Amino acid sequence: MSETAPPAIGLFDAIHTARAQRRLRPDPVPDALITQVLDAAIRAPSAGNAQNWDFVVIRDAERRREVGALYRKGSDIAAAVYAARSRPAHLTDAQWQGMLRGGAHLWDHMGEAPVLVVPCLRQRDLPSREALDPAWRDRYDDERIYLDRIRGASIYPAVQNIILACRALGLGTVITTNHLRVEAEFKALLGIPDDVDTFGLMPIGWPERPFGPLSRRPLEEVVHYDGW
Repeated sequence: MSETAPPAIGLFDAIHTARAQRRLRPDPVPDALITQVLDAAIRAPSAGNAQNWDFVVIRDAERRREVGALYRKGSDIAAAVYAARSRPAHLTDAQWQGMLRGGAHLWDHMGEAPVLVVPCLRQRDLPSREALDPAWRDRYDDERIYLDRIRGASIYPAVQNIILACRALGLGTVITTNHLRVEAEFKALLGIPDDVDTFGLMPIGWPERPFGPLSRRPLEEVVHYDGW
């Protein structure tokens, strides 16, 4: 592939066709395109505009192989879970089996993707209980639970920007989280600090299969107006 940008596509075209790409060619991806994708990522919102994200980009072949081996280890657990899980009602058996085959392919070939991106988030702690207005101090523990609950809101918008930027550039990607099952080993391998958590693993490359269109449940099944 050349560094020439593909024809521009509209935002809604990208949204409607950016399917999960789990089968990627090993052809190299120019650094300039990865920089463009990551620049799109940091345009996303984050809580309190903290911008407390970091992105680990893995291009070295041996390091990708090591990451792939750890991802395979975490995926063994995922395989057992999927084997026991029922097929979602909105998928045909062919669609379900196709998704499982795609997942299994990624489990075995993660390390072969030309680029791996790990979206990370630095931990943000609460101010001390004593620093709060006394009227709110009894809510301190609840606030800590709240903070844990909403952390992903400061990184997953950036992940979605990565997905859409890749689609606009003709690149394939998918977000997967199986490595979280062995995150301590994963962080040790990459030298990720203790106060930084990983929130995904994203292979990026030229897709073997075409993009979209996507099949989704109809809006009337999932949208509730003015209440559930």
